[in-house]
Amino acid sequence: MDRAEATTSQQEGGLRRDLSGRQVGMIAIGGAIGTGLFLGSGLAINMAGPAVIIAYVLAAFAALGLAYAMCEMIVVHPEAGGFGAVAHRYLGSFAGFVQRWIYWFAQVVNIGSEVVAAGLYMQFWYPQLPLWIPVVGFSVIMLAVNAAAVKFFGEFEYWFAMIKVVTIIVFIALGFTYIFFGLPGQEATGFGALTEYDGFLPNGVGAVWLAMTVVTFSYLGTEAIALTASESRDPRRDVPRAARGLVLRLGLFYVLGMLAVVSIVPWNQVSTEEDVMQSPFVRLFDTVGIPAAAGVMNFVILSAALSAMNTNLYITSRMTYSLAKDGFAPRWFTVLSANGTPRRALLISALGLGLAAAVAVGSPDTAFPMLLGIALFGALVTWLIILASHLAFRRTRTAQGLPDSPVRLPGAPVTTVLAMLFVAAVLLTTPFTEQFSVAWQAGVPFLLLVCLAYVLVMRSRSRRS
Repeated sequence: MDRAEATTSQQEGGLRRDLSGRQVGMIAIGGAIGTGLFLGSGLAINMAGPAVIIAYVLAAFAALGLAYAMCEMIVVHPEAGGFGAVAHRYLGSFAGFVQRWIYWFAQVVNIGSEVVAAGLYMQFWYPQLPLWIPVVGFSVIMLAVNAAAVKFFGEFEYWFAMIKVVTIIVFIALGFTYIFFGLPGQEATGFGALTEYDGFLPNGVGAVWLAMTVVTFSYLGTEAIALTASESRDPRRDVPRAARGLVLRLGLFYVLGMLAVVSIVPWNQVSTEEDVMQSPFVRLFDTVGIPAAAGVMNFVILSAALSAMNTNLYITSRMTYSLAKDGFAPRWFTVLSANGTPRRALLISALGLGLAAAVAVGSPDTAFPMLLGIALFGALVTWLIILASHLAFRRTRTAQGLPDSPVRLPGAPVTTVLAMLFVAAVLLTTPFTEQFSVAWQAGVPFLLLVCLAYVLVMRSRSRRS
């Protein structure tokens, strides 16, 4: 890409390039690390035992391949809409439409679940507080942050996400100190717990693969980095650096964090309950003697939920803006505020947030699992389309004799195909897990509905033209 092409691409859409490199990197962390590491990881451990470490390593390689493939394309096309705009360019309008809308819905559901979770965490301190009060309060605050200039949003998210990062680093440091040297009043545990409780593979290899669905879900959000390209000061430098740093941090955080957990706590004693008191983080902090460990951990988990919510609101508003730019959403959503923020696009994300939160509170045992199933299905389909876009990107640029991207996925297209097979296998495994069996039941009909919507939109555009 020559300098003129880069300049034109970087000015696309009118969004302001005010995000610094450190902000881009931390926004990616904020979107990828929610409450799953602090609470949800117990589910994967109970399924696979100590061998869950293998699952986290394999999923980290798949996420790394996705990140490199995505950055290879985004540094050439740093456009609003990120990977959705790239899919439109190289796979056609149908792929661009389906990918962006199904991803938008997935993230809106995630936002709704995170804000409800944040409200529940507030009840840890105030049990009598009606849930709707913190849900509405946090929604208003996060919407106000996203409505501000993107530079303010980036700085806010940088420090919000930093809370999670510091907590994880402290946990890993304390965990390995406990393992190798012991703690005051506690002897070193060593790594005996990895094999002492029915072995390293207590439930067999099949259980490790089933746990892969939960583990892969932990890495979802890696793709969020692509949405910052259109507002990064230097996407050629910042996006690849942030993506590499993101996957490296995720891999280290999850792999080392899980290694510490299963080395200290017998795997069959790790709870799967979404209860702060059951968190392995709380157990270790209690052992160390940190005052009010459960209260401290609740604050960290609350900040994790709000950080993920904040980043996902940013993602959905930019995705809506991109769809409107391509004529797949009302043009009304392309209007920018005086500070360069697509507030109208944020408005529809706020509506989706409200609906998802209402369903989560009003129907937590029936309707909301269906929404989460659609979200998981949509996120994995998004990964598949990103990787398919990469194959088309490589093929097109080679055929046209265009220069290589400054960032390249090593071993592609073989590594691209291997990553696609991995994601497809995980998606096909979801019906066989109790937690995610609803993904196909809800996801396939929703995908067909999105495809039908594309046909109707194209017919409407044809009649108008």
